Amino acid sequence: MKINRLFFICVSALMCTISLAQNSYPSVVTVNGKAVSLSDFEHIYKKNNKEAVITKDDLDEYMNLFINFKLKVTEAEVLGMDENPEFIRELEGYRKQLSRPYLVDTELLDEIVLEAYNRQQEEIKARHILVTVSPNAAPTDTLIAWNRINRLRNRVLNGDDFETVARAKDGSDDPSAVKNGGDLGWFTSFSMVFAFEEAAYNTPVGEISDIVRTRFGYHFLEVTGRRPAKGEIQVAHIMVKVSNIENKALIHKGKEEIDAVYQLLENGESFESLALKYSADESTKNKGGVLPWFGAGKMEDAFSEASFALDNNGDYCQPILTTYGWHIIKRLGYKPPLTFEEAEKALRKKVSRDKRAEVTKKSFVNKLKEEYSFRFFPNRINNIKSAAYSNDSVFFPEHPLIYSKTPDLGKTLFSINGYNTTVGEFVEFANSVMIRNLDRRSDIIIDELIDRLIEEKLLAYEDTMLEKKYDDFRLLINEYHDGILLFELTDEMVWSKAIKDTAGLIAYYEENTSKFMWGERIEMSAYTCENAEIAEQVKKEIEAGKDVHELRKSLLQENPLAIKIEEGKFPAGVNTWCDAVFALRANQQFNESKHGYTIVEMPGGGDALVIIKVVEFIPPTPKTLEEARGKIIASYQDYLEENWVSSLKEKYTVEVNEEVLYELID
Repeated sequence: MKINRLFFICVSALMCTISLAQNSYPSVVTVNGKAVSLSDFEHIYKKNNKEAVITKDDLDEYMNLFINFKLKVTEAEVLGMDENPEFIRELEGYRKQLSRPYLVDTELLDEIVLEAYNRQQEEIKARHILVTVSPNAAPTDTLIAWNRINRLRNRVLNGDDFETVARAKDGSDDPSAVKNGGDLGWFTSFSMVFAFEEAAYNTPVGEISDIVRTRFGYHFLEVTGRRPAKGEIQVAHIMVKVSNIENKALIHKGKEEIDAVYQLLENGESFESLALKYSADESTKNKGGVLPWFGAGKMEDAFSEASFALDNNGDYCQPILTTYGWHIIKRLGYKPPLTFEEAEKALRKKVSRDKRAEVTKKSFVNKLKEEYSFRFFPNRINNIKSAAYSNDSVFFPEHPLIYSKTPDLGKTLFSINGYNTTVGEFVEFANSVMIRNLDRRSDIIIDELIDRLIEEKLLAYEDTMLEKKYDDFRLLINEYHDGILLFELTDEMVWSKAIKDTAGLIAYYEENTSKFMWGERIEMSAYTCENAEIAEQVKKEIEAGKDVHELRKSLLQENPLAIKIEEGKFPAGVNTWCDAVFALRANQQFNESKHGYTIVEMPGGGDALVIIKVVEFIPPTPKTLEEARGKIIASYQDYLEENWVSSLKEKYTVEVNEEVLYELID
């Protein structure tokens, strides 16, 4: 019997696990000297009995299950299983996963997820001008870039044409601006880097945004349109390529070709075959021109607009021109924008991988600083910066960060709730992360490292406080703790033992054969014959003592469905024809033959007839070990567990405070 480990742990956790009682609550039960509070017991009871009226009988039954569970966990702890390195490692793995939702600003995260969803309900059209500058650029280079983007923005604000400014020699650094004048088309949330998206959604139509910095450099943008989101669409297309979209002769030639294909389509030739023959899109022509699903910002505006203009699946448009050439587009499917409930899970994953996650993390860290009386001594980090700058060797592969002022190493750099981190600990941390980036100044790297260390220390401290701060987390961790122990010990004492203990299994079976009985059975063969003629042949074969299988073989080549054979010993409820024979006998319509068998003829549906050869009715008999192995093992496991629990009840003391327990009765 195979048990799914994680499934068992989770189910066990839901069923029975309770943490130790807190002093502020009365104890409802004590097992081997360890008390369980009423509040904890009530939490788990209601978790497993939602919306149920609580009665005395229900509480007594559940308490019995709970005691059995706690006895097993107690035994595992007495045996030292909770000190096993493998157990500790597994529990730590679960704890790491379970703690994640508690180590973020959940309120802000919810707001950001909702904001992202609301933005996805609207599409933005914008154009931008970019001045590139590296995120790690020196202050002088950053200032030069900022002054340049500011001059370009002022030109637009003072009335210069946006596209002209973007295309100018000293205009936008976006290479595509020469062709599109900075136009980005339609897009929605997650289509652009977060800072750019923020600027786009916070700028009214027709207005110029403030200057915004992204990893690409400095931008400003103009929002040229807003519209409700259109959802997603899937189309197929046939493309005639135009190598130079500026060449009118090539455009005209391509139009003649696509018009000819369109006429073939109008004349009834299939879209798929025309795509295979004539489409220049090598990636889709062999698939009937089918493209992946897409929404805002994934295709050129002209292509997207033509696709979404198709009203029904199967509709196709007249040829349209894009920068790639001419297309005929056929609609295959459409999905409207998702509801929040449908989109929430995927949005949370996207947010966790997006710059938005940094916003929630920063907010959470700031809250922790306030909660835990965070103190920072910047003058001590300034000394390190000075030393690193003067050495000019910080983070070279051959030269770690060296700080020679030994007395300073023991000084506190920052403290969290009274727990201090020293200058020396930071130096050790800085050298352990092995950042190697010679394009960045040492003081910038040190600032980032100190922020990183502070964040790690705050989150680590918060992690140690989760059980004290959040009762549901404390209970959940204890559920996993007890569930893992229960799985390991139950497997050893019950599940694996029942399978491996062959002698014990045989002895148990021999003592309990009456539990594993066949009901009354019929030994019979049922021959479903295609027609009456074949049925007559089957009867003759039976009466002559011949094997009907040979007759079936002779008919197989010309008629594979001539005879279907079902034979064996069947109990009631397993075989249709067996049940029919049982019914005939119950209605006293079955006449047993003296020839050692009885032939029964029944309709099989349509022209088919069923010839049933009934050999005998077999009275109830014990099943063999092999015939009932699964049920016997399961029963043996129940037997082992019952005996095991009985021995634990003798070994450990159990005290139930019924007066406190019955306070839960509705």
